[in-house]
Amino acid sequence: MTSIVVRDASAIIPFAGSGPLRAAEMSSTEIVEHSSLLIADGRVAGIGAPEVADVEFDATGCTVIPGFVDPHTHLPFVGWRGDEDAARLAGRHYRDLHREEGGIYRSARLLGDAQDDEVLAFSATLAAGMLAAGTTTFETKSGYGLSIASELRQLRIAARLTALVPQTVVSTCLAAHAVPKGKSEGEWIGEVAQELLPVTAAEGLASACDIYVESIAFALDHAARLSETARSLGLRMRMHADQLEDSQAGAFAARWGFATADHLNHTSLEAVEDLAAADTVAVLLPGATFTLRQNKKPLARNLIESEAIVALGTDLNPGTSPIHSMPFVIALACRIYGLRPIEALAASTVNAAYALGVGDGIGRLAPGGRGDAAILDMKSFDEIAYRPDHNPVLAVLCGGELAHVAPDARHRVAS
Repeated sequence: MTSIVVRDASAIIPFAGSGPLRAAEMSSTEIVEHSSLLIADGRVAGIGAPEVADVEFDATGCTVIPGFVDPHTHLPFVGWRGDEDAARLAGRHYRDLHREEGGIYRSARLLGDAQDDEVLAFSATLAAGMLAAGTTTFETKSGYGLSIASELRQLRIAARLTALVPQTVVSTCLAAHAVPKGKSEGEWIGEVAQELLPVTAAEGLASACDIYVESIAFALDHAARLSETARSLGLRMRMHADQLEDSQAGAFAARWGFATADHLNHTSLEAVEDLAAADTVAVLLPGATFTLRQNKKPLARNLIESEAIVALGTDLNPGTSPIHSMPFVIALACRIYGLRPIEALAASTVNAAYALGVGDGIGRLAPGGRGDAAILDMKSFDEIAYRPDHNPVLAVLCGGELAHVAPDARHRVAS
């Protein structure tokens, strides 16, 4: 396998250590200045003096970071819903569009009408764009099937996507995304628990189960039902929590030991304390806050300062966050949630990997870890929020291979 040296970087941010980062740990990491990164046999070999390698990348004037980890996307899907966004900008509410069978229901129809190869091609193009923006690990979800057969179909397309892209992909079963027409919430949850999750686990189609808890979707007792089944099958449990209203979902997820609680726009100060006392990762999704123009924002600073584990993701989906760039998400998190750039980086690498259950070998530039790195055209990561419409990624190493080089950086590569 190819060895690569990223030579003479202005700064390398490795995030030494193990486990997720909390509170001051998110901003107190060591920054190695004027050094080089060696990757060999697909793994990080070390940071230090330049060494001879098969491929060299001249990183003069650059910052080198772990590849971004996106812990919340709704890939695979097909088609966009720009007209719904225009309707929201004209004053319509997301809840109304959902109840009129837009939103999730519309994406389910688009998925159902498309051929598998069409869905795969559409999603692979987005994954390539994510790679070009530095994302080396991302999550996929079902949730646009709304029947047992269609949910399994979406998970199997996700498995094909995993085999097609260079990134690490972690899949989640989000069958409890919307209530299928003609069924009650309880009926559908029963089918998911009794029929879908056992097949999902047996075929290795997902490592986690997710549920959307809102007044337009499912309730906490449904989350409890799915959690019992998921745990018995060895699946981690996640939750879309408190995005549109405070349903006490964030607190519930923490007290029940869920892997993540995502969104958290309406989560209360009391629930922040529950999350701080738990290992449940608070996955914040500023792309959805931005797209939906939500005035209510997660209590991000309270979460960080109270020592909750905080991660960031794109929430890439065709309706409420048509965003696939982690650098842009980081800029949003800094501007509208109040994160510091280095905190946002920790949330987008180390903690995001922990949210997906892959933190042992992904999210850090630690010796022996997977050889994932992004090379940025900035001397300091603090510049990331300064130019939010600029993709700062010059090159991406994914699994020890130079998986992407920007056209204006090709002169930096030598072999």
